[in-house]
Amino acid sequence: MTLTTLPDSLRNTWAKRPETTPLGLSLVTAIFVFAVHNATFWRIGSDVFDGHGLSFAGFIAAVFCLAIAVQSVFSFPYVVKPFLAFVLILGAVTSYYMDRLGVIIDRDMIQNVMVTTITESKHLITLGFVTHVVLTGILPALALLFVRIKRQGLLRTIATPVLSLVLMLALTAGFLMADLKSYAAVFRERKDLMSSFQPFAPMVGAIRYVRMVSGTAHVEVQPIGGDAHRGPSYGAGRKPMLTIVVAGETARSQNFGLNGYVRDTTPMLAQRDVISFDNVSSCGTATAVSLPCMFSMFTREDYSYEKAVSHQNVLDVLGHAGLHVAWWDNNTGDKGLANRLESRSFTNVEDAEFCAAGECMDGIFMQALKDYAETITEDTVLVLHQIGSHGPTYYLRYPEAFERFKPACRTAEFKECSTAEITNAYDNTIAYTDDILAHTIDLLAAESNLTTALLYVSDHGESLGESGLYLHGSPYFMAPAYQTTVPMVLWMSEGFKAQFGLDETCVSQQAGNALSHDNLFHSLLGMLDISTDVRDPALDIFAACRTGLKVAQK
Repeated sequence: MTLTTLPDSLRNTWAKRPETTPLGLSLVTAIFVFAVHNATFWRIGSDVFDGHGLSFAGFIAAVFCLAIAVQSVFSFPYVVKPFLAFVLILGAVTSYYMDRLGVIIDRDMIQNVMVTTITESKHLITLGFVTHVVLTGILPALALLFVRIKRQGLLRTIATPVLSLVLMLALTAGFLMADLKSYAAVFRERKDLMSSFQPFAPMVGAIRYVRMVSGTAHVEVQPIGGDAHRGPSYGAGRKPMLTIVVAGETARSQNFGLNGYVRDTTPMLAQRDVISFDNVSSCGTATAVSLPCMFSMFTREDYSYEKAVSHQNVLDVLGHAGLHVAWWDNNTGDKGLANRLESRSFTNVEDAEFCAAGECMDGIFMQALKDYAETITEDTVLVLHQIGSHGPTYYLRYPEAFERFKPACRTAEFKECSTAEITNAYDNTIAYTDDILAHTIDLLAAESNLTTALLYVSDHGESLGESGLYLHGSPYFMAPAYQTTVPMVLWMSEGFKAQFGLDETCVSQQAGNALSHDNLFHSLLGMLDISTDVRDPALDIFAACRTGLKVAQK
């Protein structure tokens, strides 16, 4: 269909489309984005510059000019409208999560998104999200596409964006230089301000993510701990050892009954002889960072994605020492940790009891674990990667019988629930994790043919609405303790303590010490009596608690 074949009314409407230059369209789009997609940016800025209105105005002017400068790069015919439509839709998407949930879309969050599954991410696509994106992104983008780009001469078409870029960058610098000392302090001390600027902060994060991934596309994994060997605890005439390492998901220490929470969310573990470490910090605030970091030999300060993908991890070192190591996953994958291990996914198992909602609850592990334990004939370390307390659909993480705290939020749209209802649903997930861990301990305790132990540690915590934040993934520099303080629980059978010469009283005395994911690599090696140069005794919580070799026969 051509313009001449359209009805007169539509042809007249199409012919009378508003007309502007590429730069004019960029200017209008920038104003819209500032006004509609940046509520959090305005709120934080108002707080940062409280009582200093003139400085705030200068800062906003600088950021606005910088946005125009970025858009000027794309202010050419046939390019400007697609790019600005992309800006509008991206701003609508990111502003929803920023303004409604307090989620900052930086490089680490983009990494987390890229490695998640459709099953997990679909819970974030709610009616509220779709409505927001349509009203503040798609409809404005369609209106933008309706606008006609005014024809200009070739010289002007090329020169205008270039001059605009130079002028806007100069104005940006000029506004910042007017109060450079104050603005420098803001950039240094309040990184959350520019991190909330939509959608350009996420665009920078995406560029950083692409650079990070492309830079490691052909990296060769460097072996570590090649000298690892089992110590004297592995003497003759003993039983095979089974240690289960449970990598928890989204459990925060503050809601663990064992750690002093006002609610008894962990009654089952409280009845077992466990040690709960209540002052443990995570390596990151999202699985994509924390999980590989906690199993790596690097501390949080020294960790990077590049180092993680180019080095083996503690599970590889255990394998070098002759232990059989396996990974079972009921989450979004092992993040490369099990590339060289036996692995098994439980995510898409067909099971009416535990997987009725298309995702599996952690109870899916139990029968398989019982069957597996009966077949073990060699020293084994098994990692269970839980779905745990992953939100926003907390109510899908536990059976109906575990809805002990009521009423519980039963939707992914948090605005439809009160803070109490959200907390109730989350606490129910902790109670279910308590049950899973307790039954796993009971299973291990009943294994008369094995020497057994269990170590549980969550990958990161969760925000439940405190200070307007929900879920997790905040940049570490601004993440609240709710996202970075995680539970860690240890259980050892009598046979395990005797075989590995571990003084339980000594270990329990460290329960209140400031620990972190930094300790896991070295403590796991120390706990299992693995000698290697890559183990740092200073980070091994078991190093000072050995009572000497006592090989257990029962």
